Amino acid sequence: MTYIELDHDTHEGGADTIGDPAAAGRHHNAVTHGGGRRAGRRLGRGLAVLLAFLLVPGVVYAAGSLAYERSQYGRPELTASTAAAVKAATPPAHDPGKPTAVVVLGNAGANITDALVSYEVLATTEAFNLYTVAPERRPLPLLGGLDLVPDLSFAQLEQRLGGAAPDVTVVPAMPDSDEADYAMVTSWLRDTASDGLLLTVCAGARVAAEAGLLDGRAATSHWYRLSGLERDHPEVDWRHGIRYVDDGDVITTGGLLSAVDGSLRVVERLAGADAAAEAARAVGWRYYSRGTAAPLPPSELTLTDAVLHTLNIGFRWDAPTMGVVLDDGVGELELAAAFDLYAEHSLAARTVAVTPDGGGIRSRHGLTFLPRTDLANASDRFDRLLVPGADAAAKHSPGVDAVRRAGVPVEYLQERPGFAFDVALREMARTMDVPTARWTAKIMEYPTAELGLSGPGWPWALALRPLLLGLGGLTVAFGAAWLVRRTRTRRSGDLSG
Repeated sequence: MTYIELDHDTHEGGADTIGDPAAAGRHHNAVTHGGGRRAGRRLGRGLAVLLAFLLVPGVVYAAGSLAYERSQYGRPELTASTAAAVKAATPPAHDPGKPTAVVVLGNAGANITDALVSYEVLATTEAFNLYTVAPERRPLPLLGGLDLVPDLSFAQLEQRLGGAAPDVTVVPAMPDSDEADYAMVTSWLRDTASDGLLLTVCAGARVAAEAGLLDGRAATSHWYRLSGLERDHPEVDWRHGIRYVDDGDVITTGGLLSAVDGSLRVVERLAGADAAAEAARAVGWRYYSRGTAAPLPPSELTLTDAVLHTLNIGFRWDAPTMGVVLDDGVGELELAAAFDLYAEHSLAARTVAVTPDGGGIRSRHGLTFLPRTDLANASDRFDRLLVPGADAAAKHSPGVDAVRRAGVPVEYLQERPGFAFDVALREMARTMDVPTARWTAKIMEYPTAELGLSGPGWPWALALRPLLLGLGGLTVAFGAAWLVRRTRTRRSGDLSG
């Protein structure tokens, strides 16, 4: 004899539904809805577990991202001493026999590499009256925390040139600022800079596009920004995979260190190819392509890049604080290499501009920079000191030597000749990790094949942080749920008793 065993859901109410199709339908719906409710509860529990796992890492990442954004362009404190430094920073003399080139800064600052690389390349030729200009003449932050005193305000430049437009206008990337500040730059570009040769560097192309100066033109920008620019400015013919685009009176460059090639193109056009080749040698640039724009290998954001970027931005909460020692005569490229590598999409360290006495300095080609602090009590405030400048190691500043004796590691970034960013990237690989150095070089649009980067591999300890935070969140969530159930059970027992 065969026995048929009915499960509980099938058997329940079965006798009442025999011969009653309507009742059978109601029973089927009840069973189906019951199964749906159970599936919904399981899904809800799964989502709750996922939320508990993601909540704490998400909050930590948000806090880290906010700190990263605030650290990029921290505004300098305006004091009586900074006002005196601005007054003492006299702009260079004007030679009416030379063309005039200007590097534009916004009132909220500018990207340090975009601005200083272009400035030094043009300055090495001695072929230009060269000025940094801004809507107002006051200390302005460059990316990473280096404060620059512009040579001239827009009004002072107009007075110096007798109302004429500069022959060359360089537009670097600028941080977000309030609408009025931004409008001062874009309106000045439309009214004045459009009459000469315009060079935009990296995301400075966005500033020019929003001023309407790239409409109907071929242009390029940083590979990381191009998709957003194509969406926001379809009126521009955006080009990929090239160091610069020369469209007549407008030259646009790729990201960051592509500024070297774009600036050399300006030199070629206004001072000749021989002058450009000599400028390339002077700054140590090995990739000069005479007369043509060198191609760039295609770049895209990979999964590894995205994970590394997320880890560095959101979870490197113990990033070291590094004092960057400023000294008279330091090269502009050398300064950019010291600050930008740690601030540009990596946040591998927090950089602070310092001088031994807290006073301002003059760079190799006459720019005035102001520190945020001095070297007093440096051992209590800095994990390391970076000393840019090819001559810095030979000088052996007594203040720096005292900090070294106090136990703070001191790194001289340009002890050997070569391009300023080479040693800085090797130093990052050695003290941080190689993947972060490679990611930073990719953002800088700088080849690493010849650098021989060596150091720690993938930052596993850093990668474990969000995982451990997530597990901690789960532990707290499960513990809280257990306490709630236990409390309810006790209350139910008390009521039934």
